Amino acid sequence: MAEENGTTPQAQPQVKMNVLAQFIRDMSFENMVAQKGLTGGEVQPDIQVAVSLDARKRSQDHQFEVIQKFKVTSKNKANGEMLFLLEVDYGGIFHVEGVPEEQLHPFLLIECPRLLFPFIRRIISDVTRDGGFPPLNVDTVDYLSLYRQELARRQQAQAAQAQPN
Repeated sequence: MAEENGTTPQAQPQVKMNVLAQFIRDMSFENMVAQKGLTGGEVQPDIQVAVSLDARKRSQDHQFEVIQKFKVTSKNKANGEMLFLLEVDYGGIFHVEGVPEEQLHPFLLIECPRLLFPFIRRIISDVTRDGGFPPLNVDTVDYLSLYRQELARRQQAQAAQAQPN
């Protein structure tokens, strides 16, 4: 469809994102059952998963590093004893262009981790299985909700600091 005055409509900038690299920055797995020499017995695991995110600009243009930190604890429901502790920091290097500046922060902390999630999920499953436990398939993380919770936490912290003593 041609424009009447010969000009073309203003095109929206095209968002371009590439995953340049993925890596494990840090990981530890502590199997308390094996360390204490306990037997399987009656174990009812209570598993808790905590997730935190971090993103930072790299020195190269349009490159960002996004890190997901997963802390998985498993305790015996019967007596509260720790069964295992898994901590993994998983990162990605992303090339991102065409995202408006005001939308870049949520983009980095929602969309980028979403792309990395299947890989960290596989790592967690493999490590727990190789550690002598049933493989743990972590539920899908709602990164939008996680982002909103972090924004609310920051606003509360700022409001608390602004309160006179």
